[in-house]
Amino acid sequence: MASPATRKQKISQTATRTFRPKVTKRRPARVKPAPQLLLASQLIFNIGFYAVVPYLAVAMRNDFGMGAMAIGVVLGARTFAQEGMFLFGGALADRWGARQSMITGCLVRIAGFLLLAWAADFPLFLIGAVVTGIGGALFSPALQSLFGAAAERGSSKEADRAEGNSPIEVSPKGSPRQSNRSTLFALLVICGEVGVVVGPLLGSLLLVIGFDTAPLTGSAVFALMAVVFWLFLPKTRTHAPNTSAQLPGRVPPSGAWSCLKDKRFIGFAAFFSVNLLATNQLYFGLPVELERSGAGVSSLAVVFAYASFLTITLQWPIARLMRKAGPGIALPLGFALQSLGFASLGALATVPPPSGFPILPAFLLVTGTALGNICVLPVAMGLVLEFAAGRPTGAYYGLLASAGGLAVVLGNTALAPLYELAYTPSISGLAPWLVLSFLGAITATFIRRFVPKSSAPATIRQELYTA
Repeated sequence: MASPATRKQKISQTATRTFRPKVTKRRPARVKPAPQLLLASQLIFNIGFYAVVPYLAVAMRNDFGMGAMAIGVVLGARTFAQEGMFLFGGALADRWGARQSMITGCLVRIAGFLLLAWAADFPLFLIGAVVTGIGGALFSPALQSLFGAAAERGSSKEADRAEGNSPIEVSPKGSPRQSNRSTLFALLVICGEVGVVVGPLLGSLLLVIGFDTAPLTGSAVFALMAVVFWLFLPKTRTHAPNTSAQLPGRVPPSGAWSCLKDKRFIGFAAFFSVNLLATNQLYFGLPVELERSGAGVSSLAVVFAYASFLTITLQWPIARLMRKAGPGIALPLGFALQSLGFASLGALATVPPPSGFPILPAFLLVTGTALGNICVLPVAMGLVLEFAAGRPTGAYYGLLASAGGLAVVLGNTALAPLYELAYTPSISGLAPWLVLSFLGAITATFIRRFVPKSSAPATIRQELYTA
């Protein structure tokens, strides 16, 4: 007969063997969203969006006879409802989890597109545009937050490999963390721009059948996305962040609205909002220029395809240059290019368009705007992680976009009367482009003052669980 000590040892070994499979069995349930799923989501999201929105102004003007003020209000309201509500949507993403927020955003956008399909007057167009924007406000901050967490995980590994687990040395040109983040966000931009190419092409084909066909098709795209997210996207639970080991005394304030207490980030968001105002003119101001030059709104798809071609082909190499240069150079350079694009168009708006190539002024505008956005967008998306310093990033991305939405509403309202003067070549046609060029130049001069001083943020702690 075995002794009591032997029996006790056998029982202990049996309990250990019994317990271990349970631990191993639970670990696979803790997963992270695949980067491929996040990139594909951005691609499909933009296809559904750009199949409808670029032709909204054309339909309102040509099919329903609405003027520049009505179109500007609808486009501005849509942008503000989306970008302006990003702060609220980002806070909800931090609270609900990205999966629930993204699914809800898809459902709300479906409702907005259905309203646009049925719209025949200004009130319905306005309501449909606002509902469509709210759907984007729920979706995009959650996606950016998930992608930011993936970028932070990748940049932490890259920094450890580059520095041998040593403390991060901050240089004026950025750290390994910043380099990896810019690279990942550049991929996100490229995937988004592929959707920008495919979306308008799809929309131009659907426009032949009728404008209402485009929002109905967009609704089907977002319905498919909602199903995919329900099946494959894991839930997120955000734990309290750890402070950086390199900055032991730095304890960032907590709370969903802590971004509103960060004066440096608020200043950065205010200046960066000029980027969204500038790119929004591709929908609001560009049709005015195409009509002035005689190229016609039918050239809109060509111009959008050119802008996307620039982004897809140049985003990666320029992102590599900008991450080496650092945000102190990348941001001023990008806004200077946008300022130059508007100034070039303004100079040509005072004279008759070139007879052989009337679309030239529009191409100059798109070139400056696209190159500027290529320089600043991945850098700014990465800097959000620096500002957040380990806190949940949904509200931070939300506030950055909300500032842009407010800039678009105020800017489009102020620019609408000036655009009425820009339909014919004259000295007064210079006004809207001169204002936009001035805003870009001011931003290029002052935004570097609000770049975070530290490049060693706390690591975001997000544990992801399946439903």
